[in-house]
Amino acid sequence: MRILVTNDDGYDAKGLLTLVGILRKYGDVTVVAPKRPQSGMSMAVTMGFKPIAVKHLATKEGEDWWYLDGTPASCIKFGIDNVLAPARPDLVVSGINHGSNAATAAIYSGTIGAAMEGAVNGIPALGVSLDTFSPDADFSGVEALLPRILDKLLPQMAHRYGRFYNINFPNRPAERIHGIRATRMGYAHWEHEYQDYGRFLEARGHTPSEEDCRYVAHLQPDEDLYVMAGDFTDNGGNPADADHLLLAQGYVTVTAQNIDNTDIAELDRLCAII
Repeated sequence: MRILVTNDDGYDAKGLLTLVGILRKYGDVTVVAPKRPQSGMSMAVTMGFKPIAVKHLATKEGEDWWYLDGTPASCIKFGIDNVLAPARPDLVVSGINHGSNAATAAIYSGTIGAAMEGAVNGIPALGVSLDTFSPDADFSGVEALLPRILDKLLPQMAHRYGRFYNINFPNRPAERIHGIRATRMGYAHWEHEYQDYGRFLEARGHTPSEEDCRYVAHLQPDEDLYVMAGDFTDNGGNPADADHLLLAQGYVTVTAQNIDNTDIAELDRLCAII
């Protein structure tokens, strides 16, 4: 099996390294990952005739590593068209994301956007996330249970065009995970999303990163700084099997999703009145 792997946290993220370690036993792994973090990019692509830096990092038996200075979806495109061609991947896997992609977070996610890019190309695809933003996260629960999920999914992933799987792990060791559940996408949103940058740093005791300092140095005199750091809030009225609710209870969630956004019920209503 040829497996094309990416993420949205960058090619040196711990989650990506862990995922590759899990996938090695399933086939030949090709990694094309972003040069720098690309969270929140959804299915955005790097375009506009902009030069894109690419680097071939390393090759060993059954494993090939590249980075591309672009979005996760662009990494999948490059992997399909420029690295693996004329062969095609049998599976696209994106992750392991540092942070949950349950509920409507999936709409924004670069991790899930890369899985969607696989689905657009007719390739079975899945995205994997862990519910913590820590760069030093404990992925032992994913290492213990993701193979169990793959062993069940892969033999029956006769691909229906457009389908992909969104898998979210709670941030807890395997012995404290309550089980694996098939779920539906929940409804939630962010509140208080944009906050004053200085007050944000002060409240959390953070110091600006080097990249932030470079950005601040080029501010215009009349510009203000804000940072996106909202509170993820349940909409209320979610069914009991909503992915973000079960994730919070300590379950691994597996949600079948599709790139087809057609509202079938509304389509039937429109057909009746148009």
